[in-house]
Amino acid sequence: MKTAIVTGASRGFGYELAAKLARLGWNLVIDARDGSALKTAAAELDGLGPGRVVFVVGDVSDRLHASHLVDSAAGLGDLSLLVNNASILGPSPQPNLGEYSMDVLEEVFRVNVLAPVSLTQLALPYLRSTGGTVVNITSDAAVESYEGWGGYGSSKAALEQVSNILAAEEPDIAVYWFDPGDMRTQMHQEAFPGEDISDRPLPGARVPALIDLLEMGLPSGRYTAEALLAEKVSA
Repeated sequence: MKTAIVTGASRGFGYELAAKLARLGWNLVIDARDGSALKTAAAELDGLGPGRVVFVVGDVSDRLHASHLVDSAAGLGDLSLLVNNASILGPSPQPNLGEYSMDVLEEVFRVNVLAPVSLTQLALPYLRSTGGTVVNITSDAAVESYEGWGGYGSSKAALEQVSNILAAEEPDIAVYWFDPGDMRTQMHQEAFPGEDISDRPLPGARVPALIDLLEMGLPSGRYTAEALLAEKVSA
């Protein structure tokens, strides 16, 4: 029975992905900063499949917390998947770069870039032994110049280049930087305060694309949910 670490799994895309993995029989190690929400999520996930669910409350940018996540996964055995999903948007509404607080920008980069690198470093010995997979959740804001998205978008651009280099350095594992696209999530609502985002798909609609990517065993690289789902329909 394989084990996956999914960060930021108390809600949104992380939760829906964890639910699907649970139904497929994976052991799960999940985290979030909100202990109450995470405990509720873990209780819901625990009955979905035969695997075990371990939850660890904390901040992914805390190296000690990251170590606890990997130790918990190692205890379950066969760590084969790390999904760096947890991230922060920054201020809401989002400021232009000319007015962006440097303290907040540093926090955005610490959570969105340095934390995934730190957790990946800790998980790599196990992933190498299992021929496992790292998935870094990215965004179209990493490749498009949207006004007001300078903080979040540049952090995701950095995460994509980190992923690109990791893929070159670690040929024995798969490294995917996966863009799920716009979704009806709390973070997306925070990016557009006061706006109606009900036209965006729920995160559960994007999860099958990532599951397909994992099951197809495609080469390391950047993939989007939109392209993967379109390819599945055309096939």
